This record gives sequence, C-alpha cells and structure tokens, in this order.
Amino acid sequence: MLTDLACVAAGGAAGSVARYLLSLVPTPGPWPAMTLLTNLAGAVLIGIVAGLAPTRLPPQATLLLKTGLCGGFTTFSTSSVGLCVAGVLIGQAVAGALTRG
Repeated sequence: MLTDLACVAAGGAAGSVARYLLSLVPTPGPWPAMTLLTNLAGAVLIGIVAGLAPTRLPPQATLLLKTGLCGGFTTFSTSSVGLCVAGVLIGQAVAGALTRG
C-alpha cells in the first residue's frame, strides 16, 4: 500500500511541475493554449497507458503514470480557470471597445 501511495505521489508531483512549466510558455492572446495542449497531451498519454496497462505494465507503473503523472498534469480546474480568465479578458476588451466609440 505504501509503495502504491509513493508511486501516485511521485507521479503527481512530476505531472504538476510539468504542467506549471508549460504554463510559463508565453502564448498570444487571452486563449489558454498551453492548458489545451496540456490536457490533450495528457489524454493521449492516459489512453496509451490504459492500453498498455493490462498486459505490459506492472500495477505500480500504471499508478505512477496514469493516476499520478497524468492526474497531476491534467486538471479540470486548470482548464476552468484558464477559460474564465480568457472570458474576463475578452469581456473587458469588448466593453472597452463599446465605450470608446
């Protein structure tokens, strides 16, 4: 049990750090492009790991990669915050354009 927890924790830490580092990459405009890229990459990786897990990966590797790494790398809350920030910025731009003229 402790080994399983350590696998999830190590994978989660690595995934969270990777997500943070990708969030530092500058992107044009208010759209959270790196969040979208992160979630797409994580979904593909989860699919690959899920396909390999039953026959080619030990249970601890599955916990490390799927539950830990991908769980820390992709989060719905990150997407939600990014989309809310983009919506606020777009709304401010529209409001500014309407008041100018």
